[in-house]
Amino acid sequence: MDNDDVEAGPAKVVAASRLNGTDALKANLTLALGLALCAVAFWIEMGRALGGNALSWAYVFEWPLLGAFAVYMWWQVVHPGGPAGRSTAPKLAPEFDGMLAAWEQHQRELASAQEPAPPDGDVR
Repeated sequence: MDNDDVEAGPAKVVAASRLNGTDALKANLTLALGLALCAVAFWIEMGRALGGNALSWAYVFEWPLLGAFAVYMWWQVVHPGGPAGRSTAPKLAPEFDGMLAAWEQHQRELASAQEPAPPDGDVR
């Protein structure tokens, strides 16, 4: 059995859909508020750094980085699941192919054992 031919059984991965409506609005407003906070903090720290506060130079670089991270996290929340072309089927290491086949066979045996027996055809 080839590793690329493995089909996901009961534990299929379901791709999350893009945010729409109220959830998207909340995410966008949160990003806007966060970026506004980062911009104001950057402006304040830049003024303090130019005024002679050496520690403020660290914050001058920290706030834009925090804003960039906020944009990255916003993108992950609004577009869950990563790139569209990515396969959602889980990959299986080649050494476990036999174990997967045995487990699937065991699951089929359990399912058939749990099915109710057909009624007897002894009608007189």
